[in-house]
Amino acid sequence: MAVAPSLIPGLDEMVRNGDSKRLADVGRRIAELFLSGVANYRPDHVDLFDGVLTDLVPHTELAARADLAERLSLLANAPRGLVGQLAREDAIAIAGPLLRRSPVIDEKALIEIAGAKGQGHLLAMSERRTLSCDLTDIIVHRGDRDVVRRAAGNAGALFSQAGYSALIKRASHDGVLTLAVGQRADLSAPQLKDLLEGSIDIVRRRLLDVVKPERQAAIKMAISELSGPPEPVESRRNFAPAQRKILALHGAGELNEAALLGFAKSFKYEESIAALSAMSAVKIATLDRLISGDRHDPILIVGKTIGLEWATVRALILLRLGPNRIAAPADIETARVNFTRLMPSTAERVVNFWQTRQSA
Repeated sequence: MAVAPSLIPGLDEMVRNGDSKRLADVGRRIAELFLSGVANYRPDHVDLFDGVLTDLVPHTELAARADLAERLSLLANAPRGLVGQLAREDAIAIAGPLLRRSPVIDEKALIEIAGAKGQGHLLAMSERRTLSCDLTDIIVHRGDRDVVRRAAGNAGALFSQAGYSALIKRASHDGVLTLAVGQRADLSAPQLKDLLEGSIDIVRRRLLDVVKPERQAAIKMAISELSGPPEPVESRRNFAPAQRKILALHGAGELNEAALLGFAKSFKYEESIAALSAMSAVKIATLDRLISGDRHDPILIVGKTIGLEWATVRALILLRLGPNRIAAPADIETARVNFTRLMPSTAERVVNFWQTRQSA
């Protein structure tokens, strides 16, 4: 540490009267001195360098300041005054790295910069590992499309109720933003419904494709609520004989997963649906309508709710396709992964929703 104090005497005079080249050279040398020994410096040493460098670094070239900012952005004990000074520079090449990841910029400074600087600074800030509600309120209010999309896609960002309302409002005109917001784990069910209400059908379908399986059920529930009660569909199938068979099995204590698996493997659709209905308390008409649709999801949901093994769920998927169609291995594997990841609590909420709707 002997070198740094030797450069301090006469520093004020040097700054007032020294030529820019000399000041830039001295600034570079002291910055390198700091960086070469930063791992061993005590807080008072860092403060000493901070006082010197905040006077000298502004005289260095832009490229030198950008390089210094990049290196300082990775340090937990970087000089706070210098970091704050560089983070407020207009050149994003200098401010950007610090705004993205420097751990020494405090919340107050970030909020000040977010309220005063341009889109480049906001974009860099939106990539930070964590963002507070106070900060995202400003980012959503001032940020352009790219900034808001980046912040919405940041899993470490927190949003206030007002912030989410603003995000959802902007998402009604931005499908990419809808996808980013819809994938957020902290989005509540009412907020998800508001988000989907303002989106078009193609965006809703895309969101279903990109979210995690446990989120898909919530999205489908919200879409169902927005769509209103489904029109009753008359089934061409006669379930009465199957119902009598299932009632007999139930009376004999033999209505179980093994019986269901046997029906599914034999492609006995009516018996399989009647058995699922008895085991899940979802009406036959509701299950028939859901399972005969375009997707496997209802089978995964009801299977998870009543605790079926994958082998039985797989057999029900093949039953749905019919004996004359061959399932693509990739589709079956996707269904297996989705079934494994589907949370029982999520599946139960969807089944409860089906039960409520059928009662209404």
